[in-house]
Amino acid sequence: MSLSVLITGSAGFIGFHTVKALLARGDMVIGLDNFNSYYDATLKERRNEVLEKYENFTCIRGDIKDTAKLQEAFSLLIKPSPCPLPKGRGAMETRVCHLAAQAGVRHSIEHPDEFIQDNIVGFHNVIDAARKNDIDGFVYASTSAVYGDNAKTLFSEEDKTDDQASLYGMTKKANELEARVYHKRYGMYVTGLRFFTVYGTWGRPDMALFLFTDWILKNQPLQIFGKGKMRRDWTCVDDIVSGIISALDKNYACEIFNLGGGHTEELMDFVTMIEKCCGKEGEKNFLSMQPGDVVQTSADISKARKMLEYEPKTRIQEGIPKFVEWYRKYYGL
Repeated sequence: MSLSVLITGSAGFIGFHTVKALLARGDMVIGLDNFNSYYDATLKERRNEVLEKYENFTCIRGDIKDTAKLQEAFSLLIKPSPCPLPKGRGAMETRVCHLAAQAGVRHSIEHPDEFIQDNIVGFHNVIDAARKNDIDGFVYASTSAVYGDNAKTLFSEEDKTDDQASLYGMTKKANELEARVYHKRYGMYVTGLRFFTVYGTWGRPDMALFLFTDWILKNQPLQIFGKGKMRRDWTCVDDIVSGIISALDKNYACEIFNLGGGHTEELMDFVTMIEKCCGKEGEKNFLSMQPGDVVQTSADISKARKMLEYEPKTRIQEGIPKFVEWYRKYYGL
């Protein structure tokens, strides 16, 4: 089976890696991205340059809030496309992989309107377009933030998620609810993936690994929130991509899965590993918890292991050195 996949947020961190993996195995991919300025758009352009080298990729520059531009992308997905069908690939099924969103727990506190527009209105536009275009399957990104102030130390898909700690988590919970409604009312096949603290090469500049590496190599003090006592289920983007592709292939009727790294690490162990890879110790400013943050995240991935054959393989001891190596090469250090 071959897939024809529309991926929103194709020039984003996770989107880029997902598109690249699908293209490498011969699927046809339509990418949709608005290349916004939430962070340096040059990084998004560089990612897209890598993807444009594949003949089975087409990029549409547009916003998911623009319904006309969205339909332009869907038209390429469901009709003959300029992308050639790779040799040896059979009949194609259509999928939407919705990864475009406004991210960041802290950012949601300062810019709530952006999150309502991008994560709720934008999500509705995409899933409704998928319904109208009779797409075979819809996979979308959720987040561990939906667990909010969960007192458990191992977050399970069976846990209640009605005690949100951030507007970001709330918008993603709203996505899960709307997806379920579209399954029940219209019979759409929908799969939500709750990502746990994703890191890796080509990452976002506002994320912890990127920030810490940048500060250390530029001899700037590290801003460490929660007094360094936080614990996170760090998940390498390569493992996340394996889970996304499995969800696209298996195309369950209506499911939600945790995608985590399988290990919860102390924040300071994470920092120490970055320092080791950078070859120097950074000055540290220990700060209080930020509003909306939680002390610990930890994913129960037993359901994903069983139903998606998901098995994270990369620990921080392997993933962080790969990132630091990429960072040095990207910035010519």
